[in-house]
Formats: sequence, structure tokens, C-alpha cells
Amino acid sequence: MAPDREMLLPGARLRFGDDLTHVMAVVNLSPESRVRHSVVDSPAEALERARQYRERGASIIDLGAQSSHFENRELSPAEELDRMLPALELLVADGFVVSVDTWKPAVAASAVAAGASIVNDTGGLADEAMVELLAGRELGAVAMHIEGENPLTVGDRVLVDGRPVAIAASLASRVTELRARGVGQLLVDPGLSINYRSDYVAYGRFQLETIRALAELRRVAGAPVLIPVPRKAETHHMLAYLTLSIENGADVLRVHDVEAACDLVPYLGRRLGSVEPR
Repeated sequence: MAPDREMLLPGARLRFGDDLTHVMAVVNLSPESRVRHSVVDSPAEALERARQYRERGASIIDLGAQSSHFENRELSPAEELDRMLPALELLVADGFVVSVDTWKPAVAASAVAAGASIVNDTGGLADEAMVELLAGRELGAVAMHIEGENPLTVGDRVLVDGRPVAIAASLASRVTELRARGVGQLLVDPGLSINYRSDYVAYGRFQLETIRALAELRRVAGAPVLIPVPRKAETHHMLAYLTLSIENGADVLRVHDVEAACDLVPYLGRRLGSVEPR
């Protein structure tokens, strides 16, 4: 199945294909996060950080307030929105295409009402209320593969040989189901940023194997592929994941290390995707 070549959002268009790679820059509103350099402490700092990322070449800002690490507690929707909405409103007013990172339908609904145009559902779009929120609307959505209900409830990940093929088939089936329900503007995400309780080295090799199968995932799923570049303690490992993702044609890179991503995309022969007005 040929993947979609554009995503139509309120007032904006994102194109995919050819040699384009979009950078989705993480702006982190979760003080519990282990990725300290991506955390901001106020809505004003979130806006300033987002402006810096846009100047570097990022086309999408991914705003998250709930830590996805299994050691952290789950926020109530009200707590998550208290952290998120003030920053989201500033970013939308400044013209950003904003993705919200959440698995809670109530959070997504309030974020969309405040102007978010992409829902990055880290629960895999499994909640019926989330599907109903997105159906028939001019919004983008990320369909992520997850082995668990949400990132806080995951256990070990299945790491058998050939697993990327099974992930591609699972995502293809999910894309078909979602499109039949009216959720058509999709990115697929193999779920490489989830902190499973698996062996660190073995999981790292699995992540690399999955990135190498990116073209097959795009072909089978029939949707552009978002790679959430794993944030490793070792900078050279992170750069290896980033380089491999670009060389294998990732349509969207979700990254904490925005400057490195925006530099490497053109350095490795691809073009940075941009937001086009409608």
C-alpha cells in the first residue's frame, strides 16, 4: 500500500515522501523526566524553547506533561492539563504545529480544543474514546505499537528474531481499522521510545533491527513512519540511532536532541520537512 504523502491540519499542511524528513522536537513539561535538558519550567520557557527549535528547522513541537517511564506515577487528566494547557496555548498563538503526547482521551480532547493539531497517543490508539475524538476530523494522529496498556504498565518486550515484521503487520492492521473508523491522517510508530523492562543491550539491538526495517514498515502499513529516536545515556549511541533512522528514510524523527537531528538530516542527503500554510 502506498503511504500517504501529506497531512492536512487546521491552517497547515505537512508533506511526506521523496527525500523529506520532518523533525518533531520534544518540549517536556514533566519535571520527573530523566531527559533533563528537554524539560522546561514554565510556559514562557516552553515558548522560547519551541522558537529555538523552529529556527533550527523543526516543523512540529511535541508537547508532553506525563512522564512515560514506568517508575513514575500516572497523573490525573486534571494534573496533566494543568501542566500542558498554558504552554500549549502560547505555542498555538505563535503559529506552531503542536502534537500532544498523551494516552488519555480527556487530555487529548482539551488539547485539541486549545489548538493542538496532532495527537501522539502513546497508548496505541486503543481507547475507544480516543478514536471517537479523532474520527472524521482534520487532525493528525500517531498510531504507536505498544505491548501493554500504556507506557507505565509495560513489562518485558518480545525480542525474538523477525519481530519487526510482526510489528509492521500489527500496525498495518491497526491502520486499516482506524481508517475504516474515519481516522485517516496517520503516522505509524514502532514504539521504540517506550521503556520496557527488557535487557538493555538486547532491547537496543532490537531497536536498531526495527529501524533497519523502516522501509518495509512504511510499505506494509501504508502510512508515513515516525521514529522516536531513543534517548540513550551514551551520546554516540543516540547519534547512531539518529543516523540510521535518517539513512533508512524516516518520515518524522521525534527527538530530544533537536540540533543534532536538524544538522544531520541535510548532512546525510535528505531535506528537512517544513510546515506549509493552507
